[in-house]
Amino acid sequence: MAEKTKLTISPAVAAYVRPGTLPESRLAGCTAAANMVAPDRLMLLFCLSKDAEPVIRTAALSRLEELPVAVIREYLNDPNPHPLLLNALITLCRNYPGRDEPSEPSAISDEEELTEAEADMTEPASEPEVEEQNKEDDEEFLSKFKAAQLMGIGEKIKMALTGDKEWRSLLIKDANKLVSGSVIKNPRITEGEILTLIKAGIQNDEIMRLICANKEWIKSYKIRKALVENTRTPVQNAMRYLGTMGEKDLAYLAKSKNISSVVSTMARRLLLNKKK
Repeated sequence: MAEKTKLTISPAVAAYVRPGTLPESRLAGCTAAANMVAPDRLMLLFCLSKDAEPVIRTAALSRLEELPVAVIREYLNDPNPHPLLLNALITLCRNYPGRDEPSEPSAISDEEELTEAEADMTEPASEPEVEEQNKEDDEEFLSKFKAAQLMGIGEKIKMALTGDKEWRSLLIKDANKLVSGSVIKNPRITEGEILTLIKAGIQNDEIMRLICANKEWIKSYKIRKALVENTRTPVQNAMRYLGTMGEKDLAYLAKSKNISSVVSTMARRLLLNKKK
């Protein structure tokens, strides 16, 4: 049997994979990873790709497969890359540099996967105590997920319009745009949920359009800033919200390489005008 490989996990990653974390939170980690630095993003998705729940495994593997080449290159430049994560990049990531070129066989055996690794979850001393996992909540979430697989489009739309937060978090990812769009029209959805969706880099253009069309949500500075930073936001909307940003945020956006060049250029112009 291969020697166990130790993984040191940051507090940001541990928040989603520590023992007792509910499936809903672990699933949310698949999208939250997009806002993390490259090492944490890859570590979190790698850990979740070994999750016991099929839906979480599938979501994590999908995001690993589509990992942006910029993130891959950033991790490859890390001074202390972990061999397990390097192996995951080589074997799972479609955008891995030189994917179409012949490569050397991986030096990491299947036995050295996370299932054989010891996870050292390094957490700050001030970390609040984690509440004991509520098994009933766990089972309820899983039953909703299973129920969603059996629903027709009409039933899903009805539940998207009226369901609670768990239903909304499930159905917002539905492949049918009528279903996912209905979640945004649910009167119980909160600004916090909307902000999380935008920051998670949601790929559904219709959802972004619906968010931009909601005047109440656009009153929130945090939501406007998140929309400016999201490349899926229509450029005309992003430019309009950009004009409401403070000087500190304009300075950040002017240097950002993660937004549209048109938006960052306008941010520089607005910043110069403010300094005149």
